[in-house]
Parts: sequence; structure tokens; C-alpha cells
Amino acid sequence: MNQIVRIASPANTSWLSRSLAISYFTVAALAGATDGVLITLSSVFADWLYNGLIRHDIVQIDIALGIGFGGALGYILLAKALGLYSMQVTLNPQKNASKIVFAWATVLLSLTAVLFLLRVGTIFSRGTIIIFAFTELGALLGARLVSAGLMRSAIAKGGIVGRRAVIVGEPAELGHLSSKSLLAHFGLKELARVTIAGAGEKTSEGIDVAALDLAIDVARRHHADELVIAVDWRRTEVIEKIKERFRASPLAVRLLPDRTVRATVGYQTEISPETMLSVELQRAPLTPFERFVKRAFDTILAIAALIALSPLLLVVAIAIKLDSKGPVLFRQQRRGFDGQKFPIYKFRSMNVMEDGPVVAQATRNDRRVTRVGALLRRSSIDELPQLLNVIKGDMSLIGPRPHALAHDDHYGRLIATYASRHHVKPGMSGWAQVNGQRGETAQVADMRKRLEFDLWYINNWSLTLDLKIILRTCLEITRQQAY
Repeated sequence: MNQIVRIASPANTSWLSRSLAISYFTVAALAGATDGVLITLSSVFADWLYNGLIRHDIVQIDIALGIGFGGALGYILLAKALGLYSMQVTLNPQKNASKIVFAWATVLLSLTAVLFLLRVGTIFSRGTIIIFAFTELGALLGARLVSAGLMRSAIAKGGIVGRRAVIVGEPAELGHLSSKSLLAHFGLKELARVTIAGAGEKTSEGIDVAALDLAIDVARRHHADELVIAVDWRRTEVIEKIKERFRASPLAVRLLPDRTVRATVGYQTEISPETMLSVELQRAPLTPFERFVKRAFDTILAIAALIALSPLLLVVAIAIKLDSKGPVLFRQQRRGFDGQKFPIYKFRSMNVMEDGPVVAQATRNDRRVTRVGALLRRSSIDELPQLLNVIKGDMSLIGPRPHALAHDDHYGRLIATYASRHHVKPGMSGWAQVNGQRGETAQVADMRKRLEFDLWYINNWSLTLDLKIILRTCLEITRQQAY
């Protein structure tokens, strides 16, 4: 039987701690920055202590800072290469003390050799180097102990947040994955978990499709960052079926190592020092930064276009009203990003307002098209109100063209990868349209061809490509006539 388990925030999590929560992926940066500051300060302290207090000599702060910066850079690079900034190592400093000592000793010997070759030893003397060595080693080890305590406390109080994920898996695998271990080893904040049939349970299709659809819906409603699979790796057919079903979602899909794999690499405790690797089965089409850039580009251009074209839009609205009865704008439900429905706006070009389970595609010489509507459709002016959809965030200037819900349902049953069109926002124009894939798709083969262009665009998006499509769209409108 399907079961969904909500994972709530700890009861002792205050509003302030949630507001001050840091990302799992900033822990490494914070640890590196802390080490860099400590090394630089230790260099200055060593110079002040030895030359200023012990020898009563001149303190060369600028030289000490330069040496500190150099040592900090070298240590951070080496420590990162040794994996000393992972969450697992941060939480278990005692087990990794030897690596910290090795890294610092290597950097210190290298730094000493460079100082000798540059003949700086007279300023930064042996006594200073010895104080610097032991002071900084104590600071590095002490800071790690303090950091471990702070990190454990932050995890317990919800102060460390990872990628928001919905976990889907078999009971046997889910039972060995706690929220704490998911955060510590994989950087995941568990929003919910959905149980599918285990290896010993039978379903009509070999896998519980309803449970997978539930996971997609939960991920959509709770704005998850990814879908995560936890099943026995020997069940390859199940993994493939889950992967195929999750194509309907634009989220990244990851496969966690199963119990056997975790045992093989030495995963024994709730929070152990080993780094757990996962397999990325599906990549999110755009990174958060790319989505931000595309959204900013869309908004700025859409607002500018709407202002510039406002006189034309007013004239068109008046012409539609004088030509035939009915509203100026035509609204119809379409599916956008992640399959979410939204009302698309167009200038009304027909004498019907179809929006239901059956919607006939426009054809050449379609009798439903009004006189003004024929002109609007030939020039694609009827699409201009979609600038409002772009500003609202339902659409993008460039992306796969949205189809009526009835057409989405029809082709979704016939073409396995059709739902992948919804991995990005639909567009006013798209790569398919500027490559001649406009108008009616009378045959399934026509839609397959259009889909190929849509998927190529999704996998190869860039701001330059969007600009190229916008320019080509302007040219295509003058060359072709829609209907």
C-alpha cells in the first residue's frame, strides 16, 4: 500500500534559527574561509610574538600578512584536494586529524623552502616559523573541534539546509536512511518520502505507477529541487521504469547507493566520515542562475515590447470588437513548466472559444477564423498578448510552444518523451518554429519532429541561442504565413 511520510522541522527549531540557516553547500566555503583567516592571523601573531616581544625587534606586518596569505592559499587548495572540507570530515575531525597535520606540514615545508630561496629568512626567522607552525596547527585542530560541535547542533536544530528532495523507495531501503544521514552524506533536506512496492511485493505492472505520480505531485506542490530514488540496485528494471516515469518532471533525479553498496564502502554509522556518491539519472535543464538570467531577460524585453507595441495592441483590440461578436482576448488552458496549468492569452481570431477535452487544431482555410483573425494569424499578431503571460512568469519569450491540454494528453500517450517539453517554460516562439515546424500537426510524425527540435533547445539553451531565435522569428514571420 502506498504511504507518504511528511518530514517536519524539529520542534525546537525557532524562527530565528530557520532564518539564519545556511546551505549544506556553503559549509565547505565557510570551513575554507575559517582556515584561511586563522593561517593569516597566526602568521601575524608569530611575527609579533617572536620579533616584537621576545627579540624586541621590528615587526614586519606586511611581510607576515604576505606569508600568511600564501600559506592560507596553499593549505586551502591542498585541503580541498584531500577532501577535508566535506560535511563528513567536518563532523568527524578526530578521525581526520592526521590528514590535517599532513596538509599543514606539507604547506609549511613548502613555504619554508620558498622563503629560503627568496632570502626572506632574515625577516621571517626560524623562531617565527616554529611559533607559526605550532600555533596554526593548534588553531586548525581546535577550530575543527569547535566546528564539529556547531555543525552537529545546527543539524539537530535545522540550521543546515540541503537540496529539497522527495525520496522514493522500497521500505527496506528507506528504513536505513534517516533525515540526518541524508543531509550529512548527500546534502538533502527531506521534504517527504513515498514508499513503492518492495522486492517481495507484486503489482500489476511490476511497479506502483500511482506512487511515482504521487511523488511527482508532492515535489511540484512543495517546490522540491530533486527527486531521489532509494531501491536495491539489483532491480535494474524497476530503476529504469522509475527513471522513465520521472521524465515528466523537470527536476534532477538521483539514485542513492543501496544498503549493499553502502556496506561495501564502509558506511556503518549515522554520520560517518565516508563520502557517499550518488548517480545522477536526470539533470535539471537549467541551473538556478541560468533560470534567473533567462527570467530577467524575458521580463525586461517583454515589458519593453508591451510598452512599444501598446498603440498597435489598442488598434487590434478595436478591430476585433468591430469585426465580430465576442471578447477581444481568447483564453485557453495550457500546460507550462512542470506540467502546471495556466491560462494563455491571445487575440481572438476565431468565432469559437474551445477549451475542453476536445480541441480541433486550426487548419488552412479554417471556417472558424474571422476576417480580422485571418490577418492576425498570418502576421502572428494574435500571439502578442502572451507578453502578459511572460511578465506573469507563466511563459518565456523562447521555449517549446504550449499546446492545448487535449493535444498534450493525446500526444503524451503516443510519444514517451513528450512530457520532457515541460522541463522549461513554454515560449512565444521556439527553436521548432524557426525551423519550419509551425501550424497543424496532422500526423504523429509531425509532432515527433517538432519534439526533436524542442528537446534540442532544452538541452542546449543559452542566452545567445534565445537572441538568435528572436531574430529568426522576426524573419520567419515575414516569410511564412500561419493559419
